[in-house]
Amino acid sequence: MSEPKPLSARGLHRFYRRGDTEVAALLDVSLTCAPGETVAVVGPSGSGKSTLISLLAGLDDPDGGSVQVYGSLLSHQGPTQAARLRARHIGTLTQHSALLGQLSVRDNVLLAASLRSRARGARRQPAAVDELIDALGLVAVRHSLPRQLSGGETARAGLASALAGQADVLLADEPTAEVSASEEASVLDLIQRWRPPHGATVLVTHSAVVSAAADRVLHLRDGRSVAA
Repeated sequence: MSEPKPLSARGLHRFYRRGDTEVAALLDVSLTCAPGETVAVVGPSGSGKSTLISLLAGLDDPDGGSVQVYGSLLSHQGPTQAARLRARHIGTLTQHSALLGQLSVRDNVLLAASLRSRARGARRQPAAVDELIDALGLVAVRHSLPRQLSGGETARAGLASALAGQADVLLADEPTAEVSASEEASVLDLIQRWRPPHGATVLVTHSAVVSAAADRVLHLRDGRSVAA
């Protein structure tokens, strides 16, 4: 019997109401990631990229289809079960910083690591958090609050929180959108070096540089998967 894939989404549909009109955000989109694979999701604005990330993270439920993480059903679960699976396996980097404003960079990363350790029944390892902060070049700002960070520092701090506790699946929505060209290269290099080595990485991006670095590219247009 083959090992379950780190991340598998089949036949995803998602519809929204806009007044009296039903709008299709995703139509029959499937994505399966092999162990260690990085997939870039590209397409014009409004093509369904962010909707796909929300479904893959278990932050929203599809109207049709399903999402599995290591063979466990993530979609169509109760909020407690979905949150438990997300905490155990998934690190998410959103377009807008998910860092808690009242906590320092280090405390944000420690909190993320604690939640993942608790979900796995393991002990928290502050030394591993400090190693991650050091590796991502955040030592100088580890005691700073999110509002005191530059765009590049915010991106790296968000990445540290997403990876804390050794996430199995990294989902990043426009991870380099708010950084300069030079910072983009740095953030991309960090993602490549610190992504889950045997898990899955999905990067939603408008950047040709980021998509070129992926193992595979999924193209979306009008909510559908299309050929390049």
